[in-house]
Amino acid sequence: MDDLDRDILSALRHNARIPASSLAAMTGASRATIAARIDRMVADGTIAAFTIRTGSEIRPAGVRAIVMIEVVGKFADRVAHQLRGLPEVRALHSTNGRWDFIAELEDRDLASFDETLRRIRLIEGINTTESSILLKTSKVG
Repeated sequence: MDDLDRDILSALRHNARIPASSLAAMTGASRATIAARIDRMVADGTIAAFTIRTGSEIRPAGVRAIVMIEVVGKFADRVAHQLRGLPEVRALHSTNGRWDFIAELEDRDLASFDETLRRIRLIEGINTTESSILLKTSKVG
């Protein structure tokens, strides 16, 4: 998975019906390249489904969390690249202070969340992590 794949996945998360021609214009790749990338990600299981959400169906994932991540300096770009490739990572923020990155995660249940954390902690260059599960959101936007 490279930056183009991640850009495609990010756009599809926001709008699963975005045309390949629009993705091509956004990324600078050809429409044929975009279509081939999407087909490959469907075939290898990276993309499991395309779906819609109606207003009454929009609910947060089973488990939402913030993961603070400390990285060994020389690995920062590589770590960020790998984190952006994880579908459970909905946003990745670089920060100053104690933590180098803050990742917003969504997972279907605690067992999946545990597995995602395990995969994150195995990324070369990650020194330590601290996680906080989000229990309730009272304001969005």
